[in-house]
Amino acid sequence: MEAGQNGYSNRPDPDELRELLGDANNQTAAGRRGLEFLYDIPLQVSVEIGRSRIPLKDLLQMSEGYVIELDKLASEPLDLYVNSRLIARGEAVMIGDKFGIRLTDVINTSDRIEKLG
Repeated sequence: MEAGQNGYSNRPDPDELRELLGDANNQTAAGRRGLEFLYDIPLQVSVEIGRSRIPLKDLLQMSEGYVIELDKLASEPLDLYVNSRLIARGEAVMIGDKFGIRLTDVINTSDRIEKLG
């Protein structure tokens, strides 16, 4: 683990996170940890359909109608990120005149916690 300027780690210890989060579904109401205060924290949610690297010269020549080729096939799932962390994959759906994502694969909770440390 890396230590910050104050000598403390900038990243949480995965074992401490597991202990704090625990399995809320298996705890009784009286024994539940008070994590409700976290429910109102805003998170940045983004969906990535693909990536591309292009030279600055091409970027400056872009105009309406320009097409950028992405690194994913049309049949591949979209990636759902929360605060820049991959959380799930899914497929695009239309709900009325808006786009949405139907989750098809949610990353395992323990795998997500491991990547925090």
